[in-house]
Amino acid sequence: MLSSQIQKLNSTKPFSLLPPKPSLSSHGNTSSFPICYKQQKRLFPKKNPSLIVRASLIGKAISAIKDHTESISVKATVTVKVTVGGLISSIGITQPLEVLTDIIGKSLLLELVSAELDPSKYIYIYIYIYIERERERERERERALTETGLEKDTVKSYARILLGIHEPGEVKLEANFKVPDGFGEVGAVLIENEHNKEIFIESIVLEGFLNGPVTVSCNSWAHSKHDNPKKRIFFTNKSYLPAETPDGLKRLREEELENLRGNGQGERKSFERIYDYDVYNDLGDPDSSEDLARPVLGGKEHPYPRRCRTGRPRTEKDPLTESRSSDFYVPRDEAFAELKQASFGINTVKSLLHALVPTIETAIVDDKLGFPYFTAIDKLFDEGIELPKEVKKPWDEEFSRQTLAGLNPYGIELVTEWPLTSKLDPNVYGPPESAITKEIIEKEIRGFMTVEEALKQKRLFILDYHDILLPYVAKVRELEGTTLYGSRTMFFLVNDSTLRPVAIELTRPPIGGQPQWKQVFTPSFDATSCWLWRMAKAHALAHDSGIHQLVSHWLRTHCCVEPYIIAAHRQLSEMHPIFRLLHPHFRYTMEINALARQQLINAGGIIESTFSPGKYSMELSSVAYDKLWRFDKEALPDDLISRGMAVEDPTAKHGLKLTIEDYPFANDGLMLWDAIKQWVTDYVNHYYPEASKVASDNELQAWWEDVRTKGHEDKKDEPWWPVLKTQQDLIQCKAKELEATIDERNNDLKNTNIAGAGVVPYELLKPFSEPGVTGKGVPNSISI
Repeated sequence: MLSSQIQKLNSTKPFSLLPPKPSLSSHGNTSSFPICYKQQKRLFPKKNPSLIVRASLIGKAISAIKDHTESISVKATVTVKVTVGGLISSIGITQPLEVLTDIIGKSLLLELVSAELDPSKYIYIYIYIYIERERERERERERALTETGLEKDTVKSYARILLGIHEPGEVKLEANFKVPDGFGEVGAVLIENEHNKEIFIESIVLEGFLNGPVTVSCNSWAHSKHDNPKKRIFFTNKSYLPAETPDGLKRLREEELENLRGNGQGERKSFERIYDYDVYNDLGDPDSSEDLARPVLGGKEHPYPRRCRTGRPRTEKDPLTESRSSDFYVPRDEAFAELKQASFGINTVKSLLHALVPTIETAIVDDKLGFPYFTAIDKLFDEGIELPKEVKKPWDEEFSRQTLAGLNPYGIELVTEWPLTSKLDPNVYGPPESAITKEIIEKEIRGFMTVEEALKQKRLFILDYHDILLPYVAKVRELEGTTLYGSRTMFFLVNDSTLRPVAIELTRPPIGGQPQWKQVFTPSFDATSCWLWRMAKAHALAHDSGIHQLVSHWLRTHCCVEPYIIAAHRQLSEMHPIFRLLHPHFRYTMEINALARQQLINAGGIIESTFSPGKYSMELSSVAYDKLWRFDKEALPDDLISRGMAVEDPTAKHGLKLTIEDYPFANDGLMLWDAIKQWVTDYVNHYYPEASKVASDNELQAWWEDVRTKGHEDKKDEPWWPVLKTQQDLIQCKAKELEATIDERNNDLKNTNIAGAGVVPYELLKPFSEPGVTGKGVPNSISI
């Protein structure tokens, strides 16, 4: 075909494709390649030598034509995961005809894509340029190359089911190919799924190549061509930086990213894999009730991270609010696997029943009442870990220990300024000075030292929820069945590890013509003071629990991470080494966040029904994002330093000296941090041996730009965002030996916060865990 086309061109007008005196003798007989080599007037522009076809290209073309006449046999084994419905369900068979087509191999088309370009097509390129673009500048050349399609033709074959040889839970399919000798390295596999339903492809293994098997780890869904006519692209396991992408894969690399970005239009369908941004405008349900209307989170009034766009229509009563539905879209690969979905559903129902049963009795009598008796509250905790029973710790001591080894070790911070003052507007919220005075503190520490000495020796610590809660006190108190204060809880470090609570301050701002009210409560022994101290602790614990769930857990862990996931899929190819580093740690996060919007953080949902701020809970998390969240303080070492819980010390382990030595969360967390950082450092330096590769990586820079300007748009102009210019910048942006060390600490009696009679060992950050609810084990991703 190549010869006949060139003959046709030569027959119309002879012209020179080569410099004078060409030599093709090394390429064998060229009689089937009748190009006129007679010296003619130069037709190519003299100053544009790139348009002249070189002899080497002609040689490659002849060699490629020869390669097309020889081939090798290659077998592809495709592993398909069986869904809960079994094989029939997993491949979407709806009619007997599809069973037949699967067995004979006519429902799943595979195409092998070469990582190399086709040299035999180069000659066409230059002829094309000469005839069609002779007078255009050099910048047109790249576009011309792309338009003519230099990629080698794909090699196609249908896959058929291998009956009777698959493992439990999976199905094997086989396809056989005749691959031309000169096809080169396989860089990708295209799949066209002709079933009526999507299928989950775990892997594709290609056998028969001289260099050994080629593995494609898919772990993804292949949509039905009836839903989307575009073929599904799966790249092989080899990673490439953008500039190092083989020529034969460059177009597919960009095409796949364009597919994942979508066009920002229309409502998303369940089979789609499109990642785009939107504000949190779907928490309210104004069409059902005015009481369920909620403000949009995201924008100037309520800054917030962005979520995945779903494109649902707006509500009738509020054009800013997106309507709710039974299913919230997440890109197909982000959805729970069926086993995870089933487990999540069962656990949710069990938890719901645990919460409902004690309240059903009182709901019959009066739906305004809470739990009927204290043992009903105890029943909520029937399922879980059996705690040590040898000795009961004093509640004040346990109250303090929980700040270092409990569920929210992120709240405690060192007191560095005295007296304590609020940063809120005193004209609105009243006098800023705290009622916790020097005299109160010194009385409670019984003359052990002065406040000034305690500050100097770093012995005063605080849970400070005063400024974040006080602006919502008046609003919350208008709600039925709840109340709120601003709170400060002070602790004194008795020795290197033991904290003791010394004062709790509760504050109410001016309301309804009444002036600001504040009172300090201290540990006491007479009946009235004792109950008041318990009441104050109950408020402080409620505030700490609420901030933990709304800020430490939901906001910092789930919500703020979603933009990184969206940006990674939009801007980093699946071939990118950084994408492959991050991807396992993104698993299920978007799905769990979508479920949270459905059931947990929505208007009238679990959070609003159980937390003190009620309907203002999510609005409060927006304030925390606005005032407290900054990327450069999210790394564990930086977080500890910002709270005064550690100082940089090059001589200390992990490069930090802890303010409280027995701080289990920090001790175990820093071990994990160092292990992860070392792994990431080695990985990054392997692909980026010099800083210039980081700065010139267009996908990496686009990802970081997407995170900052779209995912965290409301904070895009903050000065603290790092710039990705060096390997260290990139490393800053996310283990049996560790487990043994944690066990050793838990058995050391000098660590009074984690060891001793009646003390719960701190195992939350142990790297491994057996199945079930164990209170230990570090998950690979944020999925609960």
